[in-house]
Amino acid sequence: TSTCAAHGYSGSGWLHPLTGVDHMVAMLAVGAWSAQLGGTAIYFVPAAFVCAMAVGGMLGFERFLVPGTELGIALSVLLLGIAISWHRKLALPFASLAVILFGISHGYAHGYQMPVANDRWSYSIGFLITTAGLHVAGAVGGLLLLERPTGSVLLRLAGAMTAFAGLAFLWAL
Repeated sequence: TSTCAAHGYSGSGWLHPLTGVDHMVAMLAVGAWSAQLGGTAIYFVPAAFVCAMAVGGMLGFERFLVPGTELGIALSVLLLGIAISWHRKLALPFASLAVILFGISHGYAHGYQMPVANDRWSYSIGFLITTAGLHVAGAVGGLLLLERPTGSVLLRLAGAMTAFAGLAFLWAL
């Protein structure tokens, strides 16, 4: 299968989410979208993503076949960007389900690409904590923007740019 952005990384789990721009953009977008959704979504949406990543990582470690993983990663960037630029309140279960599907794809890529010499537990903890940190950064950025008078417009523009990045990732496939 073809790979998106900088996949093929062979280092620690802590750095893996930072080595592919598609992963970084998606993780930041999850946080920003959760801030935009407001309320308990700011906790539950990123948590759903991280939990799904753990499941996807286990599937990748075991080399289970998960078809369309790279497509799922590229679509996550596109669809999260659209969701942010659309700026509509969605029900928490729907938002959580969406990021669960994305999280499985991202986690699978991380788990599948784990170097043979690495310990699964430390590698997993690393990529999950880094992912959660990127979610927090996206959420804080989203919250800070939303406090500004024109912040909602700026966040929506960032969402549109994210969607265009998703299109570029799809094109690369």
